[in-house]
Amino acid sequence: MQSDSRDSKPLVRSLDLQRRAEQYFPGGVNSPVRAFRAVGGNPPFVARAEGAYLFDAEGNRCLDLFGSWGPMILGHAFPPVVEAVREAAGRGTSFGASHASEANLAELVRRCFPSVQKMRFVSSGTEACMSAIRLARGFTGRNFVVKFEGCYHGHADALLVKAGSGVATLGIPGSAGVPAETAQHTLALPYNDLPAVEAAFAAHPARIACILVEPVVGNAGTIPPAPGFLEGLRRIATEQGALLVLDEVMTGFRLSLGGAQQIYGIKPDLTTLGKILGGGLPCGAFGGRADVMDRLAPLGPVYQAGTLSGNPLAMAAGIATLAHLIAHEGEIYPQLERTTRGIAEGVADLAREAGVPLTANRVGSMFTWFFTAGPVTDFASASASDTASFARFHRRMLQSGVWLPPSQFEAAFVGAAHGAAEVEQVLEAARAALAL
Repeated sequence: MQSDSRDSKPLVRSLDLQRRAEQYFPGGVNSPVRAFRAVGGNPPFVARAEGAYLFDAEGNRCLDLFGSWGPMILGHAFPPVVEAVREAAGRGTSFGASHASEANLAELVRRCFPSVQKMRFVSSGTEACMSAIRLARGFTGRNFVVKFEGCYHGHADALLVKAGSGVATLGIPGSAGVPAETAQHTLALPYNDLPAVEAAFAAHPARIACILVEPVVGNAGTIPPAPGFLEGLRRIATEQGALLVLDEVMTGFRLSLGGAQQIYGIKPDLTTLGKILGGGLPCGAFGGRADVMDRLAPLGPVYQAGTLSGNPLAMAAGIATLAHLIAHEGEIYPQLERTTRGIAEGVADLAREAGVPLTANRVGSMFTWFFTAGPVTDFASASASDTASFARFHRRMLQSGVWLPPSQFEAAFVGAAHGAAEVEQVLEAARAALAL
């Protein structure tokens, strides 16, 4: 469906909906970044989505470059997923009991992630990471956790220490309401800094349960691992008797069928998954070595539970999504690579021509344009970006019908529904938007 440009249809209806929402939700939103506080302007309200596009309450069509924060790798309202959910709903929306589709999805997960010998489904990435840490502590008998500055692993108390994502967007140094006693066992280190990791283990001998890391940072903007960094983490964890936990909630099934660990050749002890795993429905998982996973109740002493874990609708959507990715792996991932390169590097070229300092970081189909001369290798260098320039760029792109993540510190995503026409649409919008 074609519609008029955003300029011809102001966000009158969306503004009314925002004011109404503010009566019920803090800031009018159910997740902070949706409020557009970092970029200004009024957030459009989405009425529906199809393929590579979002349609707002005014009927404007917007090219979607955040893809529900990653899961829409096959595009919005992908017919096989919609049909799978419809059929599953006809059989019941929640059982609170075991059903065959749980193992059906698990079989596909293990096919893609051989390191995940056993797993447990949950309902979100936050829940997956929180549970993985509890399991790592229960398995090792240790309390400390190493994480990295700018890496966001969900909003569990112990993980909101120098987190990226919305915390960075809003300028919050952690979060109020997190007791110091809870955060004291979290060691936040600079990403891509192996000597800092070595020093942390030396300072806390036999006390660190795990290293938790986004193998490719997505929640401070896209930041790839330096050569040897992930390999170094694997070595240190093994030498020190700690577990290596890869947070692939964002990168899983996106960078490749086997996520970042397949690309970089790293075998973690535990992996957390989400986003694409549920095909757009709430779903996450944590899994890994069988001897570690068997410490979970009912087999072991580490307790974790969830009424909606393995929800039949989420399982159906996940099965349809992963089955399609597996069947069309040879077509989808090369296409994602070409399309994302055309968008990310094409805009970077335009910025150079316009004399605008901009660094494009990209791994596969996730990328970020940092408004800095770069390079961006960690949270400190990402924080040097000109957020005011990004905000102006974001508003101008949206006025031209291209919807970017509303934060300098969030990754953008491309899906299989994006093609050559969408690349050209982005470049056309960027030519005007870069006149900052």
